[in-house]
Amino acid sequence: MSSPEEGGCGSGPAFEYRSFSLPLKRPLESATGTIESRDGFLVRLVDDDGNVGYGEATPLTGWTESIDDCESALERAGDAVERGDQRGALEAVDRTVAARHAVTLAFADLEATREATPLYRYLSRGPLVGRVPVNATVGDGDPSETAAAARRAHERGFDVCKVKVGLRSIEEDVERLRRVRDAVGPGVELRADANEAWTYEEAESAIEAFAALDVSILEQPLPAGALEGHAALRGKGVSIALDEGLLDHGIDTICEAGAADVAVLKPMALGGIDVARQVAAWATELDVTPLVTTTIDGVVARTGAVHLAAAIADVPACGLATGELLADDLARDPVLLEKGSAVVPQAKGLGVDGAWEE
Repeated sequence: MSSPEEGGCGSGPAFEYRSFSLPLKRPLESATGTIESRDGFLVRLVDDDGNVGYGEATPLTGWTESIDDCESALERAGDAVERGDQRGALEAVDRTVAARHAVTLAFADLEATREATPLYRYLSRGPLVGRVPVNATVGDGDPSETAAAARRAHERGFDVCKVKVGLRSIEEDVERLRRVRDAVGPGVELRADANEAWTYEEAESAIEAFAALDVSILEQPLPAGALEGHAALRGKGVSIALDEGLLDHGIDTICEAGAADVAVLKPMALGGIDVARQVAAWATELDVTPLVTTTIDGVVARTGAVHLAAAIADVPACGLATGELLADDLARDPVLLEKGSAVVPQAKGLGVDGAWEE
């Protein structure tokens, strides 16, 4: 994959960006706060032959730069692109991860479109991939609501469900997972995501109960800085995944501490699908399983994450089925969700059409 720094796209494609706001169908609550809409910027590159590359910057408080800093970085990057200075464009977004995600995704989409190859094959130079497994995400609700949501997801073909926990007492969350297990049966993989909500003692208590319910993965039970605590929680019957912790420490430090079985890769928060793919490769070398999720993004970033997952060999079920949380989107979604899998677009580039139309 050529990067802007390497000059892979030639010089001086036209660079444009515009703002957007995508309301959620209903607010999504987690231990880190409530999300009511996703606001950001759509980026478009157009070369002299009419080839187009799309990128998306959708900042999220606590994960990325602010929306104002993101826009400033995109403005600087656009000036550099118009001068034909692709290295300068990358430098302009170096410390703003959402902006960097947009710029590098747009360049990658443009290059893959020029080569008339799907983005995932441009990234990996690997074989054709038809599908990647995905999980359903079940938000916070009382035990009956949570069980009903999981049952609906299972009926739609999802055989992996991730349940948000951490807003309620440990006892309530355990009851919620118990009701989910009863609702979906033993054949569905259950995961939980605590978003840093617990103390070590609370997490240890939850893990003991979750192990009895055959919960496979517990994501970020402790604050991001608690690497020793996460290391001590491993080996108790539930795999430990780090999400926020990966952003704070990086994969090398996490592996040195023995703090995770699974690394959760959010391309928007890591600064691009190129960075996320590098982290995935290194995590695999260090015997940590990479797993791709989104930050509830628009269709451009979400489709980019699907291509990223398709470029990772033997990827487990990923958190990519988040488009249904949005009441509106940037364009028609090219990714079909079918029987617990995302059908990977085989068109050239991202495969997203009509994103610039308002």
